[in-house]
Amino acid sequence: MPEPDYVWLPKTTLLTFEELTRVTAIFTRLGVRHVRLTGGEPLLRAQVTDLTSRLAGLGVLDDLAMTTNGVLLASQARLLRDAGLRRITVSLDTLHRDRFAALTRRDHLAEVLAGIAAAREAFGTLKLDTVLMRGVNDDELEALVTFAGRQDAEIRFIEYMDVPGATHWDASKVVSRQEIVRRLSHAFGDVEALPAEGPAPASRYRLPSGQIVGVIASTTTPFCSTCDRIRLTADGHLFSCLYATRGLDIRAPLRAGASDEALADLIAATWQQRADRGAEARLAAPDRSAFIAVEDLRRAPQLEMHTRGG
Repeated sequence: MPEPDYVWLPKTTLLTFEELTRVTAIFTRLGVRHVRLTGGEPLLRAQVTDLTSRLAGLGVLDDLAMTTNGVLLASQARLLRDAGLRRITVSLDTLHRDRFAALTRRDHLAEVLAGIAAAREAFGTLKLDTVLMRGVNDDELEALVTFAGRQDAEIRFIEYMDVPGATHWDASKVVSRQEIVRRLSHAFGDVEALPAEGPAPASRYRLPSGQIVGVIASTTTPFCSTCDRIRLTADGHLFSCLYATRGLDIRAPLRAGASDEALADLIAATWQQRADRGAEARLAAPDRSAFIAVEDLRRAPQLEMHTRGG
């Protein structure tokens, strides 16, 4: 969650569904075939199933996915599936109600678990994302794997990252991929490393039971050189790196009447000129404390992690 006195983006700055669909269509002309709705929390956007249907209606996407905190998912899972969403990922950092409330400042674990059940019914399978933090929830690793197996879900453990918004980040809280794999082997037997799936961020492992577990090691083993993701924020900025402090404002030319061709040129130039290696730069930093100070986030909410997606 952002800081309690977080400054929210003005609603007038948010792209409309028509604008989001138009920009996505331009991206598809440039070769993009995979789109994920994330945040922040995408289910907070009113009528997000309408946006899902619009994007699916483009007819050229190979994948349309969503990452959600799951709080509002139970009532929308089937609607999203019917609207054309193909895959869904739910963030779940703990199975303990008190920890959940402490991490999110909301007592909504029951709603998240109901959302996971609804997603499993609607989609047949799903993914769970867990950020492991030493001394916070790392003692639940084995329990979370077991829970995921019962839900026919692939769980992915994410190393705690010092991205903008992680104002209390501490290197001592990072649980590395090496340690995660070692604990998986100790608890469940020898694990098998699976071949890489293109530039996907997760390293995947098969347990002796056949269950698949992923690990995203952005903190200790950055994969900047193979990253192929670009992010469009709700207020119309393009970011090619989670650690970027500045993005391309595409909302201004979009609303000023720029043609699709002009917008495509802007997007292509942004991609071709990208030189972001944020995770690698952070790994090499001599003093790796929190990346962005709280007061800076209040002045520039666009720097927040939840405004640009994971």
